[in-house]
Formats: sequence, C-alpha cells, structure tokens
Amino acid sequence: MTRLEEATANLAPNLSVNDPNPAETAPVETAPVETAPVETAPVQADSWKVNLLYDGDCPLCLREVNFLQKKDAGRGIVKFTDIADLNYRAEDNGGVDFETAMGRIHAVMADGTVIKNVEVFQRVYSALGIGWMYAPTQWPIIGPLVNKIYDLWADKRLAMTGRASLPEVIAERQRQIAAQIAACDLEGRCR
Repeated sequence: MTRLEEATANLAPNLSVNDPNPAETAPVETAPVETAPVETAPVQADSWKVNLLYDGDCPLCLREVNFLQKKDAGRGIVKFTDIADLNYRAEDNGGVDFETAMGRIHAVMADGTVIKNVEVFQRVYSALGIGWMYAPTQWPIIGPLVNKIYDLWADKRLAMTGRASLPEVIAERQRQIAAQIAACDLEGRCR
C-alpha cells in the first residue's frame, strides 16, 4: 500500500484511491471540524523592488499597468504609483515631480535609484519574471531603435490619446489642487 493509500484509508476507511466510482461508496460519517480563517501575510510596504510611476489618466498607460498588476498577482514586487493622483508627492517617489513624470515614464528602484524611459519596462518586466519580453530592447541595434521610438511616443502620447498638452494638463492639475486646498479649513477638515 502506498503512503497516499494509507493516508486515505486512515482518513476515510470506506474510500479507495483506486475506486473508479467513489459516488457508489458508502458515506463516511465524520465529526464536524472547526476551521480557523486563513490569514495571509500582508505585503510589507517596503518589500517592492520597483516603484512604477504611471499616468493614471492615460488609457494606454492604464492598460499596461493592468497587465503588470496581473503579472504581479498581489506579490508586491512592483509598487504602482499613480502620478495623476492629486495626493502624489515627489518626495515619496525619488524626487520625481509631476511635470517630470508626465514627460517620460519613471520608476524608483528599492535602493532609491531613479530610472526612466525603456529601462523602466526592462526592470519591471524582469522583476516580474517576464524580462524575456523586453530582452531584445537591450540588443545593440534593436535597443537604440526602441529607445528612439519611445522618445517619439513620449513626446506625442498626450495628443495621441486625445488629451490636452502638457502645459494644459499641469495647469489643470494646479487648479484642482488649489480647489482641494481651498475646500479645507485650517485644521485640515475638508468640505
């Protein structure tokens, strides 16, 4: 008898692992078993390897972020920081201010190193175990070509996604922040 068969026989003596039709086997009476709720370890705030700064108002950026979040699968390897959030703070994100982050994609490594452009994708994909998808961007001829294409994309992405120019986006953000501040009293209570 194998270990599996022994364990099964001990747990349910009327069942056999080799029984092709267990539905015909006599039911086994068991005492009710209390189960404790399963607790999962919370992801530590500083356990990430890469803090990806993304534009949450950019539909193509969100599509990429959704894909990467699925690959991260809640492991906390990548921290996703929406720069479009009015509470975004450069000092919490490697000193990368909103205007700079809007111009090119940036990320902050766990050691505080700030990276940008295609290197962000290379590092994020690598951290998630899918670096092979961006490996060709490190090859001698393909790498510089991809970097140039990204530069063109970054320069035109707002217009290509139907959004206002960067100065207009910045001005609108400043208006929203001013309105948010005006809605709060001196104690920080907001209407």
